[in-house]
Amino acid sequence: MATDVTPLPSGETRLDLLSALDIKGTGADKFLQGQTSAQVNLADGRFAPLTCFCTPKGRIIANGQLIKVADDHYRLLLSATLVEGLAAHLGKFAAFYRVELDVMEGAVIGASPTAAKARAEALGLALPPNPYLHASDANGNVVLRLPGDERYLFCEREADATSDPALDNAWQLADIRAGLVWLTDAQQDHFLPQMINWEALGGISFKKGCYTGQEVVARAHFRGQVKKRLARAVMTSDDLPDIGETLTDDQGKNLGEVVSSAFAAEGQVELLAVMATKVLETPQPLHLGERLVTLESLPYPIERLDPEKLALELRDVS
Repeated sequence: MATDVTPLPSGETRLDLLSALDIKGTGADKFLQGQTSAQVNLADGRFAPLTCFCTPKGRIIANGQLIKVADDHYRLLLSATLVEGLAAHLGKFAAFYRVELDVMEGAVIGASPTAAKARAEALGLALPPNPYLHASDANGNVVLRLPGDERYLFCEREADATSDPALDNAWQLADIRAGLVWLTDAQQDHFLPQMINWEALGGISFKKGCYTGQEVVARAHFRGQVKKRLARAVMTSDDLPDIGETLTDDQGKNLGEVVSSAFAAEGQVELLAVMATKVLETPQPLHLGERLVTLESLPYPIERLDPEKLALELRDVS
């Protein structure tokens, strides 16, 4: 059942749904360049590109955000349910590049602007002025500003924050309203990056060389073969739907599946779902079980956003 909820993050909470993988070594940049959808040199110690790792068939193994903490040290922020599996997957190639993979020690903390200011001052860090930007210190502590409404993530080695269920929900709601989904182990090897609007968020470089799954991802983009897209929706309910729960039309035909959800108010749920594009182009009644689902707008256009352009724009205004 719904608990007391906060519409947007206020205060701070330990986000146990997220974790981070540290990638260290003199060959870390070359190693990542062959594995991830990001142009790795864009991760320059300030700009943190969204990225994903794919199978040879272009399906996402994990999506996240890539941070350069220091020379020869990168950190990938991603779902806590995927970090161990991704480390094992990448570990098959890491030795060839003399790279070490370690789950980050410490915690991931979500903070509102006021709470973030106090925490950043305690660490001696400056809050990033724009989304996708970050700052780090010599101890490996990082503060990152996420897309959407102003809010910050801290990756800290020694964190004193505790988890607050209401704030956890508020943080998930902010992700939903930003059209941002962190895939979990339940969704691994299931979606092309475009199906979660990853290129609309700058999470795919179409200007870099090869990486695992690149040919499939590029072909889907340039040939317009993406038949599913991430959509935001709202429904009346006292319970959150399960990940993977099916959305249907009036005849019970499967039109999409839930990828994340959160309480927006008492008795109201907002969610992100991967939907058939025909539904988004020609809206029709949607159902999740017996409940009516209404589509809502996303805060970005469904079009390609080159991370190279995004990085340049943010550097110019920061």
